[in-house]
Amino acid sequence: MRSYSNKNRIILLFILIIAGALLFSPQALPVENKDVQRIISEQEQRVAQWRRERDQFFKTHERSPLLPSEKKTFNGLRYYPFNPDYIFCGKIERYIFNINNPRYYATFPTNKGTHKRYIRYGRFLFTLGGKEYTIEIYKSILGDTLFIPFKDRTNGKETYEGGRYIDAEILPGYQMILDFNMAYNPSCVYNDKFVCVLPPQENSLNIPIPAGEKNPNHPKKR
Repeated sequence: MRSYSNKNRIILLFILIIAGALLFSPQALPVENKDVQRIISEQEQRVAQWRRERDQFFKTHERSPLLPSEKKTFNGLRYYPFNPDYIFCGKIERYIFNINNPRYYATFPTNKGTHKRYIRYGRFLFTLGGKEYTIEIYKSILGDTLFIPFKDRTNGKETYEGGRYIDAEILPGYQMILDFNMAYNPSCVYNDKFVCVLPPQENSLNIPIPAGEKNPNHPKKR
């Protein structure tokens, strides 16, 4: 789960107000607007920092999916260039289910034939290329992390065929930033020993999302 300082929370709220207007309605603010440019630049820096930390995790952490021999030659994960067109800001449409409601939990199949449960938290609407799309949002049972597994038309080509994940934070007023620049591969892409959730059909986007993590240079270990 990503954590934000108070300063970063303020910046994120500015993104919701200013950059969100730009992203949802490109004509609402001129591209030359210095505030928007500054906020997008700061978001780009956050994405770059997140990617550096992820590379460091893969290179050095004991829970890295890479084998010791792979860590020695690891030079970083592969990503699309940062693209502000794939950052969307807005309010989550929350689901309010009683715990006894069968829809309270979402049960996902995994690559190992097992299942994993999450809480159905809500859905998020975003507009891309003049069309509106909906993506379902889930929450970890043990924490406040928002979990968004999804598939798109780049899968099996430039990105992992099984889909990718995005983690997000619940911001004040149940706002959220959906940043596809932070889409990442599940660990099973790099090592078959890991158990990975398969994205649900409702999060299969019939468009390409050329943002976030790409296929690795080398196939996973079998």
